[in-house]
Amino acid sequence: MEMAGIVRRNVVFLLVSAMAMGVGPAWGDPFIVGIARVIDGDTLEIRGQRIRLHGIDAPESGQFCEKDGKQYRCGQQAALALSDKIGRATIRCEQRDIDRYKRIIGVCFKGDQNLNRWMVQNGHAVAYRRYSQDYVPDELTATATRIGVWSGTFEMPWEWRKKHR
Repeated sequence: MEMAGIVRRNVVFLLVSAMAMGVGPAWGDPFIVGIARVIDGDTLEIRGQRIRLHGIDAPESGQFCEKDGKQYRCGQQAALALSDKIGRATIRCEQRDIDRYKRIIGVCFKGDQNLNRWMVQNGHAVAYRRYSQDYVPDELTATATRIGVWSGTFEMPWEWRKKHR
């Protein structure tokens, strides 16, 4: 077999292998797959790539909320809830965009479960209507059932960020 054919076959093998291992955006694949590290309630890191969860906004790490007259660290609680949910499972994120901070904007899944939706359904994050309407119904359900941040009072994360920059 001629050298060009061998090289071509090896390149195809490498490309197919990379995609099977979950090597995403570098090869044009819209998925990032791997073990995730939780940065905060709406940001993950997989293989060194920051992924901001599309369509949701979670309280900031230093943000406090109030329930039954007592303050609690709702931002920290959101991050811990996401971390507990993910555990050491392989997470798959579908890239939707890239934000101004060069983070991937994505919808992430643990198996078939949409983690973005799960965060809003459980009151650990709100629907980020400025960018998407995808999770508004989930927020309405969380509000009606008074779950998570909706069980007390809190400031919307974007309003909190404005005041604490």
